Amino acid sequence: MSISDNARGCPECGARIISEEAEEVCSSCGLITGIDRLDRGPEWRGSLRERRRRRRTGAPLTRARHDRGLSTEIGYASGADGGGGASAQLVRMKREHNRAQIRSKAERNRVYAYTEIRRICSALDLPMSVREEACVVFKRAQDAELLKGRSIEGFAAASVYAVCRISGIGRTRFEVIEVARADDGEFGVAYDALNRDLGLPILPIDPREYLPRLATELEVPGSVEHTARRYAGQLMEEGLAAGRKPGGVAGACLYHAATELDIKVSQREVADVAEVSPVTLRGVSALLDEIDDTSFPVD
Repeated sequence: MSISDNARGCPECGARIISEEAEEVCSSCGLITGIDRLDRGPEWRGSLRERRRRRRTGAPLTRARHDRGLSTEIGYASGADGGGGASAQLVRMKREHNRAQIRSKAERNRVYAYTEIRRICSALDLPMSVREEACVVFKRAQDAELLKGRSIEGFAAASVYAVCRISGIGRTRFEVIEVARADDGEFGVAYDALNRDLGLPILPIDPREYLPRLATELEVPGSVEHTARRYAGQLMEEGLAAGRKPGGVAGACLYHAATELDIKVSQREVADVAEVSPVTLRGVSALLDEIDDTSFPVD
């Protein structure tokens, strides 16, 4: 047990204070004057063999980087400067080291695309898993030589949207295009190529994935969202939502639920938030009117 002296005196008796493990204690009266809960011991984890070797392994591997995070980087600390010549040499070493990390044009394009994917996922508040899978999809497209004559930005945005579709995350193509550096044409060409040549397991979007976001933007009570979720589930079971925009179906269910619960919201407001026309809302609402009202008990 290591004990070290402390320069401060005890506030009660003025005696010497000693630091013992996580506590600062008076050597005379035993008063605890401070607690340090940080474990300042060795942080080695794993098997006994790994603890004996005591090697730093760095950050975990990730598919969101072109080299999976294996490359190193020369630091920027200036404490070891040996004069102007040594500092200039260090700058040159950093520059050449950064250049050596990218060995081909394909890797340079991949670095640029992965940066764009990271930016899009951050703007859309998507999880890290979506970012990694989108990088994998982009690399598959690059390995299949789908990028020739096409936009890198378009494939980056299309990869993010494709992973959202595969994972069942409610993001529309308009939301992705809004934050991407690709226009609608570049996005459409890239997304069609991914579907056609990679055979991604993309399923139809469940309209219920859009309900939380639409309900938040419309500022309707939770009871409206709950009722709309049951409406959307019934439409899915009856097969009446097939071939319709999921956002439009979700918006129509919210509008129908709000009307039934006497919550004032206009068709135009719902249509603008759902990015559809009021005609689409009225069409889905007509389908809801045809379903027996007893299937939707109101809480």
